[in-house]
Amino acid sequence: MTDTAIRLLLEFDDQVRRDQEQPPAFLHRRDRKYALDCQQRGVSPSPRHWLAHLARLSGQGGEANADAALGTWRRIITGFILAGSALGALTMLGLLFYEGGQRINVTVILAFVLLQCLLAGLTTLQAFAGWQPWRPLLSRFSDQKSVRGLRQLQPQLMARAAHVGGLAFGVCGLLTLLVMVVVQDLAFGWSTTLNTESQRFLGLVQAIATPWQWLWPAAVPDANLVETTRFFRAQTGGIISDPARLGDWWPFVTMAWVFYVVLPRLILAILADGHLRLRASRLLDRHPGLIALHYRMETPTLETGNAHNDAEHQPDTTTNSQLMPLPESDTVICWAGAGEPELPDALNGPDTLVLHAGGRASLQDDTNTLEKAADHLATITRPAVIVVTRSWEPPTAELQDFLQHARELWPSASHVAVVPLTTSGQEEPPTHQVQQWLRFTERFGTNFACVSLPPLFPRNPYRQGEL
Repeated sequence: MTDTAIRLLLEFDDQVRRDQEQPPAFLHRRDRKYALDCQQRGVSPSPRHWLAHLARLSGQGGEANADAALGTWRRIITGFILAGSALGALTMLGLLFYEGGQRINVTVILAFVLLQCLLAGLTTLQAFAGWQPWRPLLSRFSDQKSVRGLRQLQPQLMARAAHVGGLAFGVCGLLTLLVMVVVQDLAFGWSTTLNTESQRFLGLVQAIATPWQWLWPAAVPDANLVETTRFFRAQTGGIISDPARLGDWWPFVTMAWVFYVVLPRLILAILADGHLRLRASRLLDRHPGLIALHYRMETPTLETGNAHNDAEHQPDTTTNSQLMPLPESDTVICWAGAGEPELPDALNGPDTLVLHAGGRASLQDDTNTLEKAADHLATITRPAVIVVTRSWEPPTAELQDFLQHARELWPSASHVAVVPLTTSGQEEPPTHQVQQWLRFTERFGTNFACVSLPPLFPRNPYRQGEL
C-alpha cells in the first residue's frame, strides 16, 4: 500500500496555499514560463512535474507537511494492527477454551465468523457512503492540520486502517488456532437450543465448505461426523463410540476462518487502498488550484513595456478596508501573548471569557480554545469574538490557519474583530501597523473578520465612514 496519490494531493494543496501569499501577476508569469519551457522540451505539464520544477527553483517543497499529515494515519494503522493482532489471539483462545469436560461448540465459531463478515461489509459500506461516525474521536487525538488536509479522504483512510487491523486480527487468530491444534487435544462438537436435525446442520456446513471442497476434501464434514459429534447441554455421562472423531472438525474450522475472515479482509483491504488512491486522484483533478494553474499556463502574459523606473518609490500599502466599531462581545482570545500584562478596561469585563492561543501553545491547546469558544458562542444570539494581537508583529500564517479553523467550528453567524494593541495597550497603534492588519482581514471578508480599536483611542481616519 503506497500513499503516492495522497502525497501528491497534499503537496499540491500545500503549494497552492503558499501561492495565495504571492501577487497574481507573479504567479501568472511563473506558470506561463513553465508551460512554455515544457512545450520547448516536449514535456507534458503535470502537477507532479510542476511541483518538482518549483522545488528546484525554491529549494523547498511540501514533503515535510505531507509527511506530517500522513504520519498521523501511519500511527493509526499501526495501532489497528497491534490491537487487531492482540484481539485475534485472545479471541481465538476464548473460542477454543477447553478444560476436558465439555466440547468446543462449532456453532459458536460459525456465528463469530459471520459477525466478522458483517463488520467487514459495514466498514466497506461506510467508506463508499462517506460516513464518519468516529470523526469526533479522530479530531480529538489527531493533528488538526493533518485532519484539515485529509478531511475529504477520512472515510477511505479509516476503512483502509480498519481492514488492515481486521486482517491482522484474522491472521493472528489463524496462527493461534493452528498452535492450539498442535499443543492440545481439542474436542469439537455442535449444539444449538433450536430443535435442529443433523441433516439440516450437515447441509449448512457443507454449503459453507463449498469454496474449498475441491482444495481440501478432508475439511468438508460428512454425515457421520455431524451425527457423532452432536451434544446437548444437559447431557451427562454417555459413551462416545469414536472419541477420535471429536478432533476432526479442526480442518473445517481452519478453512472457514481462512475463507470467511482472512480472505475477505485481505481483498477488502486491497480494494480500500485502490479506492483511496482513486479518490485522491479525483480530488486532485477537481482541485480549484489545478484549474487556476491550467488557466495561467494556457493564457499568455501581457507586458506593457513601460520604461518608467519606480525603484525609488515606496510600495503601495493602502487598503480598501476600514476600521469597524468594536462589537459587543464577552469572548476575548489573546493571540501569542498579546494583552499582557493586562487587557484594557474596554476589553475586559467581569463576565468576559478570556482565552489564550498561539505562541507557545500547542495545536491541541489552540483546538481546545476554539472548542471552548464554540460552546460559548452557541448560546449567544449574535456571536462575536475579539482576537487581541500585538500591533507591531506582522500577521502570520499560523493565525490565518487558526481563524480559518475557527470559521469551521464556530456558528455560521460568528464575527471576529481583530484588535491590535501596542506595548502599553493604552495608545493607538501607528497607521502602518493598523494597515497590515486591515490587509490581513481582507482575506476573510468583512462578513467574518474586521479590525477594530477600543473606544479609548482618539479619532482615527481609518474608522468607518471617515475616509
